[in-house]
Amino acid sequence: MSVGSSRVAAVPTTDVPMVGRRVAVLNWKDPWHPDAGGAEVYAWQVARDLVTAGAEVTFVTARPAGQRGDEVRDGIRIVRVGGRWSIYPRVLGWLLRHRGRFDAVVDCQNGIPFFSPAVLPAGVPVICVIHHVHDRQFRLYFGPLVGRFGAWLEGPVARRIYRRCVTLAVSPSTATAVRDRLGWAGPVVVVPNGADADHHRGGVRDSRPRIVCVGRVTRHKRVDLVLDAVGQLRPERPDLRLDIVGGGPDVETIRRQVDERGLADVVTVHGHLPSAERDALLAAAWLHVSGSWGEGWGLVVVEAAAAGLPTVAFDVDGLRDAVRPGRTGWLVSEGGDPAGNLAAGLDRALDSVAAPGEADRMAIECRQWSDAFRWADTGRRVRAVLGDLLAPRAVPWASADACLVVRTHEPDTLLARVMPLLPHTRHVAIDQQSLWILVPGADPAAIRQVLTDAGVPADAVSEQKASRDELLTGVPVRQC
Repeated sequence: MSVGSSRVAAVPTTDVPMVGRRVAVLNWKDPWHPDAGGAEVYAWQVARDLVTAGAEVTFVTARPAGQRGDEVRDGIRIVRVGGRWSIYPRVLGWLLRHRGRFDAVVDCQNGIPFFSPAVLPAGVPVICVIHHVHDRQFRLYFGPLVGRFGAWLEGPVARRIYRRCVTLAVSPSTATAVRDRLGWAGPVVVVPNGADADHHRGGVRDSRPRIVCVGRVTRHKRVDLVLDAVGQLRPERPDLRLDIVGGGPDVETIRRQVDERGLADVVTVHGHLPSAERDALLAAAWLHVSGSWGEGWGLVVVEAAAAGLPTVAFDVDGLRDAVRPGRTGWLVSEGGDPAGNLAAGLDRALDSVAAPGEADRMAIECRQWSDAFRWADTGRRVRAVLGDLLAPRAVPWASADACLVVRTHEPDTLLARVMPLLPHTRHVAIDQQSLWILVPGADPAAIRQVLTDAGVPADAVSEQKASRDELLTGVPVRQC
């Protein structure tokens, strides 16, 4: 079977209403925090979707200088308490005082958990959202001693506190890291970011080869490797240009490194730009590049894809999910000489998009890939998990993902019989002779039993591992 059949109709996740439900969303920052990033967009979009579905949502977060402690935006009550580190005990104390108010909690773990299950009644379900595993970042930013303490909180301590919770990971890479590096044994469901970016069709591609690097400028993004790669390409490509777009604590460091490398006539470090100016640079570019050593997902990659721009990135967590090699970009190895590998990858990619028709072909693929991710879908999938937690689930939660294909001459009839028996988190696809079923957080044997009880012969059901694309989109789209 191959992914991407046009003859398979997908049936979306059940749209679960949340009327009257009271939900707390815990996140380190809100979108108006001066250091807000993609995790804040995710948490806020989930909160907005819950409100739209009828829930009463309280968004509990840090309080930077100059912001109100209690306000309402988009129908969401925002409670701000604590600073960068004090937020964790302050939120836990606030939640303890209001422990009887909420029906469910969405607990977003940004390295250091809130540990909300420790103070909530046993009957209040908690979804733990993990964007990526921070173990390497703890050591990078805080040194070995504090780094080990952070990794201990993120790993063994959090593993015990959240052992009865369902975890949401924003990519298959994060799901694997949560299971393998953090040792979590409970159900981990992939629910990626949305990407409701407009297709930036305005502007004209530069006649010279031009690369853009978009995102927050921090140490783990390794923008210095991008500079090194461009420096290596400069002798053979003297007309190459690089634009670095994004704010962050290391912007001035990168500007200084540009001067030290003698690249001031090649590289422009823009810092944060308004969206219109950023989009103009994307329209002029040939490629988008990332030097990051790992992401939870790679939101900037999908946003670049919305502009029809392929990405060259390292084959690391998150980015290997966001980039479809040969279709929406290229992945390079970070082993040996990372800067040299990135330079070689950029060189090949520039040759590729310079070929007649190739840039247009990849632009179409990029936009189609970006279109697969919408915040409405993210919210609907989060609500599906909440619906399973707030109502009796016919199929027990498990660490596996059930992915089965059923051969039948009457797939529509079987679908009508089976769907009421499956959890809200089901995803199905159907054609004239087959029914594909993907149920995150369910053991395949449990779904087989549901099918057997529905009268499906055992030899008509085959089991297969879900592909990365299927886990990301949440829809099994296959073809014999």
